Amino acid sequence: MSDPATTDRFGDSYEVFVRSHRGVEHVHCGTVRAADPDLALQRARDLFTRRSEGVSIWLVPSSAVIASAPADRPELFDPAGHHPYRSAAYYPVPAGVTGL
Repeated sequence: MSDPATTDRFGDSYEVFVRSHRGVEHVHCGTVRAADPDLALQRARDLFTRRSEGVSIWLVPSSAVIASAPADRPELFDPAGHHPYRSAAYYPVPAGVTGL
């Protein structure tokens, strides 16, 4: 069933990720709208790989994307101050070790 927030008269919304060549990661390129995943793949290919620069395309329904809110930042991204052992500075450097 389609999510009304990501569906309109043009179809469902899909996030497009393209891998430009082997050995590199997929990169988010944009969003396409289509009635079904096959049509979305064709549209993504036409829009984001015009000069044969892509070797792989991933499509993710926009309704499947979950994002954090700015208010979640401290909980998700601040260092864990109550776990000092997670920092390399917590451990003593053994005698004779150089270059750290």
